[in-house]
Formats: sequence, C-alpha cells, structure tokens
Amino acid sequence: MGPMNTPEQSQLGKASAYVDQYDAALLFPIPRQGKREEIGIHGQVPFMGADLWTAYELSWLNLRGKPQVALARFTIPAESSHIIESKSFKLYLNSFNNTRLGDMSELQQRLREDLSAAIWQGGAVKSSVGVQIILPEQFDREPIHEMDGVNLDRLDLECTHFEPTPDFLRANFDDAPVTETLTSNLLKSNCLVTGQPDWGSVRISYSGPQIDQAGLLAYIVSFRNHNEFHEQCVERIYMDIQRRCQPLRLEVYARYTRRGGLDINPWRTSHPKAVPVNVRTARQ
Repeated sequence: MGPMNTPEQSQLGKASAYVDQYDAALLFPIPRQGKREEIGIHGQVPFMGADLWTAYELSWLNLRGKPQVALARFTIPAESSHIIESKSFKLYLNSFNNTRLGDMSELQQRLREDLSAAIWQGGAVKSSVGVQIILPEQFDREPIHEMDGVNLDRLDLECTHFEPTPDFLRANFDDAPVTETLTSNLLKSNCLVTGQPDWGSVRISYSGPQIDQAGLLAYIVSFRNHNEFHEQCVERIYMDIQRRCQPLRLEVYARYTRRGGLDINPWRTSHPKAVPVNVRTARQ
C-alpha cells in the first residue's frame, strides 16, 4: 500500500483470488483528499460525520475449528485521511474464513487495529474505527426501518438531467427559516471504477431558508448516471446544498444497498450530534 493508491489500482472489476487465511494487507486505502478538492474542499473539512458500514458475511473458526458467524458494524470517522475500497474490505473480511481465533474479542481487536491503521494509511491513528459484532442470538433484534422524514418521491416530476446538476437547488431566502427533514429513495449513482449501479436512499435534515422540494428531488435524481463512490456522492450533495441553499445547519445521510455482503452509509453533519442508529432499510 502506498500513499497515492488510486481506485483503478484496486481489485474492483478484476478477478480476485479469495484468501481464507487472515491477511491485513488485503485492505486498500484510497485518499479522501483528491475527491474533496474536486468539490472545492481545501484544508479544513467543513463537516463532521462517519461512514457506517455493515458486514453481513463475517465468519471465522474457533480454536476447535468450528465455524462461527456474526454481523458486524463499523464506524469510520469522516476525518480520516483515507477511505477503504469496498472490494478490498470484502476480501479482507473473507480472509478470516479459515482463521482460528480464541474468542470474539480477539476478532474485534484485530478488526479495529487493522482498519484504523488503514484509514490513516499507516500514520498516527487520530481516531479509531468503531467495531460492533452482532452474534446469532442477537439477530432477531435487528430491525428494518425506512428513513423518517417528508418523502420527496411523492412529487410528480419530469426528470431530464442524469448527471449532478446543482442548479436545481433553490431556497426561499425571503421567508422565515424552517427546520425540516426530507427523504428520497431515488438516489442512484454508479461505481467509480466498474460503472455498476449503486442504489440508495438519502435523508436531508436542515435548518435555514426553505429548500424547494421539487428542485431538491430533481437534483437527487441527477446523480443517476454519475460515477463516484458512496462517500464522495454524499459529500458532493452536502457541499452543493450548503453553497446553493445556505442552511444554518445541515445533515446528509445516505443508506446504500449492499454489495459483496457490505453496505456503506455515509453521514455528514455541520454540527456535533449523535451518530445515526445504524438500522437498515428494507432494500438493504
């Protein structure tokens, strides 16, 4: 791994050998900064947040060789210097498949240490990855819930643009500010490397000049043919809304459907607040 990893150098879209013995070197970090500069972020990042991952295919062996299974949730801080490319994350998790571990805490510690080192590209770990493991006896308590808010998808809209079009974003600067939460299930973008479709839902919470709902929905739909990773799309949405609509407070949260046993759910906020509860939607 080098400091200038690019998406094209990753395992995305390539035939991959599946390693079933633990190998942390499979993780492929990609710097956040290049894409952030593309959307006008230089120096201090103007938001906080995290990327909330869920792993549905986690397995290892106990010391007697008996397979164990679990779900896992990972919280990757948005201030980290790197994201982890998702196929490499999948290959890394699969490397535990025939690895014997003493107990779940040993697995949890390895995951936390390896992922934290990867998102800081081997430099000083300024904030660690959160790791939560859900065992089979807890599976029945895993809820499915759609995003709360006013659903924009009810609007009858003619859609003509399928590349990000910030000009659709408008706000009413003349009336009193509002506080509201708007949602849509019509977010779709494509993988930056392979072009495979990424399906998502998005929740936008804000306080400030009222955002035109039809324009916001047209803007969300305009990502349909856009090639960019999940984390990058959410930061682009955040920055476009911030610039065009000038909210006093803003929060953008997207939940994407899983691929390769992983879902990624980026969350960005202008003000400190609790991380959203990582509850999957029906499509996930």
